[in-house]
Amino acid sequence: MEIYSNIAELRSALAKVRQEGRTIAFAPTMGNLHAGHISLMRQAREHADCVVASIFVNRLQFGPNEDFDKYPRTFDADCSQLRDAGVEFLFAPTEIDLYPQPQTYVVEPPEIQFLLEGECRPGHFRGVATVVMKLFQIVQPDVALFGKKDYQQLMVLRNMVSQFMLPIKIVGGETVRADDGLALSSRNGYLSPEERAEAPRLQQTLKNIRQAVLSGNHDYDALCRMASENLDSHGWKTDYISIRRQQDLGPASASDTDLVVVAASKLGTPRLLDNIEI
Repeated sequence: MEIYSNIAELRSALAKVRQEGRTIAFAPTMGNLHAGHISLMRQAREHADCVVASIFVNRLQFGPNEDFDKYPRTFDADCSQLRDAGVEFLFAPTEIDLYPQPQTYVVEPPEIQFLLEGECRPGHFRGVATVVMKLFQIVQPDVALFGKKDYQQLMVLRNMVSQFMLPIKIVGGETVRADDGLALSSRNGYLSPEERAEAPRLQQTLKNIRQAVLSGNHDYDALCRMASENLDSHGWKTDYISIRRQQDLGPASASDTDLVVVAASKLGTPRLLDNIEI
């Protein structure tokens, strides 16, 4: 695996890949990798000839109450996992590499950026969209992969690529889960043993909502309210549980098909995200 921090050098290396007639798949990350990330890398190999990953902790997507400096940096361990997964190139820029001057031009997503996760984390999706746009311009992949666990992020980026007419296929990687159903996440490491035993309740709660909807229950507000109250009665602090349309995360009505239940809830210190498609 070749590692680059310099943009010009990475572009030169990837130009040679294209000259060989090979396609490029790209999977951006912030590092601190787990099996979910590695699954994306392996899926990437199914979509293109050459896999490029990036590791960059993006300051722009951190809110004022989120500690950018405390985000885990595990670069050596991450590199070892990426090599084992067959990643050919790793882009690991510094802040000076990616933001040599203040980033005054930004990608401003539509109203969806202020809903759900956006309501809880103001400015988050602006920061995500801006850095991903820069990474896309640098790597110029044929395919880019993002995990479905961050469902709203995937939707924002997929629609960004569509509206800017970027020649990139966006692939949503299925959420990788532990044996008990908990979605893998870097945040899981902050759970105490007791909290870890409780954590699968979130996924089970979403499964119960899906089953109720499939059984004909269209009182979506009541379903989500009861689910939230049930979680909170077991020590959670729920930010939202909501049934939405998959294509735009707009509020769902009884006549809509292709739905998704999205949730964010705090268990102890970590704030866990999950979703399930209907």
